[in-house]
Order: sequence, then structure tokens, then C-alpha cells
Amino acid sequence: MSTLDEADRREYYRIEDVIALEITPLSAAEAESGEVLQDASPLFNLLSELHLSEFESQHLLRQISERDRTLSSYLKTLNKRVDLLSQIVAQTVLGKVGELQPVRLSEAGIEFHHAHAYPTGSHLSAKLVLMPQALGLLLRARVTHCRAQDGGYDIGSEFESITDTQRQLLARYILQKQAQARRQARELNEPATE
Repeated sequence: MSTLDEADRREYYRIEDVIALEITPLSAAEAESGEVLQDASPLFNLLSELHLSEFESQHLLRQISERDRTLSSYLKTLNKRVDLLSQIVAQTVLGKVGELQPVRLSEAGIEFHHAHAYPTGSHLSAKLVLMPQALGLLLRARVTHCRAQDGGYDIGSEFESITDTQRQLLARYILQKQAQARRQARELNEPATE
């Protein structure tokens, strides 16, 4: 489904980030099936579902807030509680997903350093936990390049069969990270006022 050409890939924003990442090669049968990947970890699946359901319900919360501010305030408080619970689940999951590592991330794909080489065109399962929101995503990826570097391999991949919701969650995360970087740059460049 994916096969983005170079021009299409360039239209997505990229960020450099540090995330928990677990890469697993897919068998030929898994790669051909195109089915939605499922993780064996119930906690990781719970974390993913929490974020997906929160994202899918945001438009409902906006509609409620237009009609009933008190109810909207209450629901926002409940959302904060659920966010705190998801952070607890994320801390439990983090140790099982993998070490935090630097990556380059966009809506189209991910580049990362790995101990093992994967041939161009091979298919991978990429389990990501994006921080600090602890957004858990399990995505299919196809290797676009693999170069030996620093005792390991720099691997580029593009996401395949990504759902609209997953893409929107990635886009929102990337935009938030970019806004945070701009704020930090502004704060560093502003002269101190006394």
C-alpha cells in the first residue's frame, strides 16, 4: 500500500527524537498478509488503545464544551486521570519494549540505528513508545536503506498499512515536538529581563 516515492516522503515533517523502540523482522507470510499487527503484551495493547480512544473522542469533547462547560470541565479532569494511568502503564511497558534511543521520525517512516542489518525491501514490525505522552504504536515498516555505521547499521524505513488514526497521532506528536523545540529555542535566544 505504501511505496512512497522520494517527492512524497519529503512532504512530511521530520523530527529527531528519543523513543523506546523495538524492531522485529516479519516473516514472508506476515509481510504478505497486510493484517493489522497485534502485540503479545496486553499492557502495550492497552496503552495503544488508551491513546487511540482519547484521540477519537476529542471531537466529542469539543462539541460538549460548546454546550455545557461544567460537564466539559469534568470530562477534562477525567481525561487527566486517564493520562496519569496511561503514564503508569507506560513506565511498566518501557522496560519491556526496549531502551530509549535516538531516531528520526516522520508520518511516513522512521530511521534508527540497529545492531543487525536488514536488507532493503524487508518488512519489519516497529513497536514505538513516544515520550513523554507514552503513546504506544505498533506499525509495519519496509526497509528503504541499510548502511553500516559505528559498529551497527543505520536503517531507514517507511511505514506500510498505517491507519488514518495512527498517521494523525504521529502528525500531532511531531507537531507538538516541533512547537516544543521552537519554544525552547526562543527561550534560549531571549535576553534576560531584570
